[in-house]
Amino acid sequence: MIELKNDALRVQINEHGAELSSVMSVDDHLEYLWQADPKFWGRHAPILFPIVGRLKDDQYRLNGQTYHMTQHGFARDMDFMVVEHEDDHAVFQLNATAETKAKYPFDFDLRVTFELDEHTLSVHYTVTNPSSDETLPFSIGGHPAFNVPLIPEEGGFENYSVTVAPKKTYPQIPLNGPYNDVQHEKMLNLTTPMVLDHDLFDRDALILDLDHVETTLLLSTQLNDHGVALTLQNAPYVGIWSPYPKRAPFVCLEPWWGIADNVNADGEFLNKMSLQLAAPQSAFNAGYQIRFF
Repeated sequence: MIELKNDALRVQINEHGAELSSVMSVDDHLEYLWQADPKFWGRHAPILFPIVGRLKDDQYRLNGQTYHMTQHGFARDMDFMVVEHEDDHAVFQLNATAETKAKYPFDFDLRVTFELDEHTLSVHYTVTNPSSDETLPFSIGGHPAFNVPLIPEEGGFENYSVTVAPKKTYPQIPLNGPYNDVQHEKMLNLTTPMVLDHDLFDRDALILDLDHVETTLLLSTQLNDHGVALTLQNAPYVGIWSPYPKRAPFVCLEPWWGIADNVNADGEFLNKMSLQLAAPQSAFNAGYQIRFF
């Protein structure tokens, strides 16, 4: 377990999956991050790579060959190498192996950087394509889960809300089973805070189309001064999720550079919706920040 620390926060990151596992305030020992109780969901904040969401029948075709890959890809279940570590930052690296190439036949260099600055944790993804002649297609995303309520003695799930800035009505991409159904896009009015209710997630995640506009999601309650604010600079989507029908005491705010297969996907990987493309010997960069208060 790798630890970052300053006067405000102590952060723990597991080399397995480069998964953020704890964010605790130094003053009052408040744990912000979901602690992976398998009764509800046995993860904290997995990294989604090289796909976000699910493929049609957990498979795809590329150059006439069929490959199998399960939901959210394989990075979350692999051990990363720690290539840098100081009190205020750490860099984790994952490269292609024979195991990954059986599912995803590309060379890649994935680096995840965590940087702590006062009450803010920044997460940065760099996906480098080492090939000299082949484009690297992929998706990537985050899946951090936050305790709701943050203080169990002070209120419950329905006492919390998610406020989105800019305040406006957002295109919402519904899910039909595990697949996106953008053909039946809805509109979600977020000009006022969205009060949390487990029934919001009866069709899985709420997916907002951000159109790469800088967006902040504030998870908070009127019962105390604690909460989290997640800011994305250039993401096409953000997912808001809590498992249903379980009444789980957490909510995920998920920055995505990719999305599950469309209901009408033809199975060809290069036709996949919202695929990112890294040119030969170039790098893709993305990230987000979480402020804890």
